[in-house]
Amino acid sequence: MRYFISGLILVILGAGLFFVFSKTKNFEVTSLEKNASTTNDLSLLNIPEASSSATNNLSSVNNNKDIENQKPLPNPPKVIKAIYITSWIAGIPKEMDRLINLIKETELNAVVIDIKDYSGYISYDIQNSNIEKYKTKEIRIPKINALIKKLHDENIYVIARITVFQDPVLAKARPDLAVQSKTTGKTWKDRKGLAWMDPASKEVWDYIVSIAKDAFSRGFDEVNFDYIRFPSDGNMSDLVYPIYDGKNTKSGVIRSFMKYLREETKGNKISIDLFGLSTVNSDDLGIGQIIENTYPYFDFVCPMVYPSHYASGFLGYKNPALYPYEVVKYSMEIALQRLKNCEKANNSTSTSTNATTSTSTVTFPKCFANPIAKLRPWLQDFDLGADYTAEMVRKQIQAVYDAGLSDGWMLWDPKNVYTKEALKNK
Repeated sequence: MRYFISGLILVILGAGLFFVFSKTKNFEVTSLEKNASTTNDLSLLNIPEASSSATNNLSSVNNNKDIENQKPLPNPPKVIKAIYITSWIAGIPKEMDRLINLIKETELNAVVIDIKDYSGYISYDIQNSNIEKYKTKEIRIPKINALIKKLHDENIYVIARITVFQDPVLAKARPDLAVQSKTTGKTWKDRKGLAWMDPASKEVWDYIVSIAKDAFSRGFDEVNFDYIRFPSDGNMSDLVYPIYDGKNTKSGVIRSFMKYLREETKGNKISIDLFGLSTVNSDDLGIGQIIENTYPYFDFVCPMVYPSHYASGFLGYKNPALYPYEVVKYSMEIALQRLKNCEKANNSTSTSTNATTSTSTVTFPKCFANPIAKLRPWLQDFDLGADYTAEMVRKQIQAVYDAGLSDGWMLWDPKNVYTKEALKNK
């Protein structure tokens, strides 16, 4: 009997230790996912692939039902001043309180929240047959409607961000629609280990549209689309598209998708993120992005003019990151001139003044439709290429105004820690 009791105690202790260690491991994985650095450009930042061991459903944190769907703000701000928020941070009330307090104390009035990030997972409990079938849902924001209400109650404009053709989780569910490797015959991955969907796939288009429509039904004021492009990083000679046949140009495929997106979201506000170089380059950067092609379809066009992302030699600077005002002002001046060209239906040649005040003639693609867009750039509030002080962040904001833009700006930091000293107090 004594041995039986001793053995029983050992079993109970062993089970307890297993429970503790297993819980610790899950917490560590989730914490890593929450703090994963992300960026919405050709970045030198490290972006880990979504971990297969990450918790696939966080709804157990709070089993209470969400509130009813919300409506957009009746009187949204005319000038949007936003910060980016990851889905992980958005799901933590304490962190959201921190950011809401920042907004209430400064000139900020808007947020951009990931609802589908680089991992491909949709971050809230969306009810969609394909998403259920493909298992592309990871509930990081347990109550999306309640979160929107909380933000709207503070008169904060709420933007949903969707990563489009970069999508590892959908590629796993639908490898037949994903970019493939010539060498292995399996799904191709970029230098970060992330998979991409074929931008010519109508099924992928509809999948994205269904997510956007759900976001609007929840009360989001706007949906922001990122990675509307062909892949660019990795072994480009090894990739093959299952649908795109090369007969149309890459920019033509992207333009067709943008047109479809506008038609399917008619009556709602949508925006698009573009490489910063799309403001000054006349080609499609090899990825299908031509800024003139975006102007007819989006309410806001958002070039990611992070100075750290410009190559050495841009505007004659060895390290453009050290010149935030000059880089942002020049880029947005060109973008605005190109928008004006479209509005005036001028020919393809425009004259602009560069950062050294010398005048040059640059030939850009012709506009094919009447523009509706306004320009609202992404600005850098993270250390890359230089330590970004409050002064450097503020210089970018001032550059936007000095370039002649008046419709706002957005700040990006993958850690969601923003420089309050760079912002004006309310």
